[in-house]
Amino acid sequence: MNIQPVILCGGSGTRLWPLSRDQYPKQLLSLTGQQTMLQATASRLDGATLPAGSSVLPPILVSNEDYRFITAEQLRQNGQRSAAIVLEPVGRNTAPALTLAALSATSAGGDPVLLVMPADHVIRDTSAFCAAAFDGARLAEEGRFVTFGITPSAPETGYGYIRCGKPLDGQGRDVFEIASFVEKPDLPTAKRYLASGEYFWNSGIFMMKASRWIEEIHRFRPDIADSCGSAIATCRRDSDFLRVDKAAFESCPSDSIDYAVMEKVDSAVVIPVDAGWSDVGAWDALWQIGDKDDGGNVTKGDVLLHDTRDTLAISESRLVACVGLRDVVVVETPDAVMVAHKDRTQDVRQIVNRLKREGRAESAAHRKIHRPWGYYDSIDNGERFQVKRIVVKPGATLSLQMHHHRAEHWVVVRGTARVTRGDEVFLLGENQSTYIPLGVRHRLENPGKLPLEIVEVQSGAYLGEDDIVRFADTYGRD
Repeated sequence: MNIQPVILCGGSGTRLWPLSRDQYPKQLLSLTGQQTMLQATASRLDGATLPAGSSVLPPILVSNEDYRFITAEQLRQNGQRSAAIVLEPVGRNTAPALTLAALSATSAGGDPVLLVMPADHVIRDTSAFCAAAFDGARLAEEGRFVTFGITPSAPETGYGYIRCGKPLDGQGRDVFEIASFVEKPDLPTAKRYLASGEYFWNSGIFMMKASRWIEEIHRFRPDIADSCGSAIATCRRDSDFLRVDKAAFESCPSDSIDYAVMEKVDSAVVIPVDAGWSDVGAWDALWQIGDKDDGGNVTKGDVLLHDTRDTLAISESRLVACVGLRDVVVVETPDAVMVAHKDRTQDVRQIVNRLKREGRAESAAHRKIHRPWGYYDSIDNGERFQVKRIVVKPGATLSLQMHHHRAEHWVVVRGTARVTRGDEVFLLGENQSTYIPLGVRHRLENPGKLPLEIVEVQSGAYLGEDDIVRFADTYGRD
């Protein structure tokens, strides 16, 4: 039996602003440890004792264009390779994403058991999760659709629920038929669910054979099956990525795994799991699962507390000092500070919505922007100038490009730069600099084995990132 992890990487996590942004969502963040949430998800089965005759295949990731390079880089940093990183041209919810993954998994003639996991969930007890997953794999191998119900610890109104039906006998652990999937309840209803003992939180984690998913999506949602089939039939491999046909996928309806198949199929079962699961949907959830001090506080970064209790405080770039606070969330980044009462963290998205309405960049991107060649950090700006710290990975190359509206000065701080400027190609070492006039073709490369760091000073009438004309690019960008 082959188990094929499928990692869904499409979420944006606006309620975790200002750490999570449209261009750098929560699955790419290290919120609960050294690994990012994506890396922890990809590693979830590592080191587990597999059932006899079983193996775990490299994961299939379903992502989008915006996150493709950093997603691939985080897997590389994790020491892992993927079977494919399938790129969705547009978001169409989880059922089409899983359909693309299932079609990819069966393209070479195999039929693995798919373990479908969102990239942005936390599971603290991986041993308990793996034990449940391997039991689920056995049931999926028999043709069943499996989901995992989280044993509820509180009357949570932010989760969907699963009501269990009659037990499946002879399974060696509790396994139940699914009576129904239930939407997020109000508080009195959630309390009733908890008291009944018949309900579990819906984890959004599923298992089924790839062929069974393809069969049932054709049965219940042939429009999704046909659109995804057309989209992947003419896909092309681009380095780490599998690019599906844009026009075909744009025609695909949007639907979730639950609505499209799980609520309709007659062979669905739920396995209860108590594994320290959280979808980290808002800042209060991160406080709940965090390691707390004697005052019930969870901190990360350069944080000082005095007479403060039950508070989450995160610092990314400077000292955060909290005095006399109770039940508060404080999150600092280089370009924003968010302060909220712990009971109101769901409303952070209202701030994000306002930022978007006002066209402010803080909703979409951090000050530090990741690129396939490295990253840049906009450390200062004003009228007609901008200063960036640019770090280029060893062996990496920026595009051959030109700007209509700005000139640039480059100062090498660390490493060696190979510079193309017009018809010239030359090397710059530490403490050396060069000038790129407006309208001149240029390129920056790192020929060395250590990161290249430069300070770039831009000057001109317009300094936007869309003032880039690319003539050649290693990474296939326009």
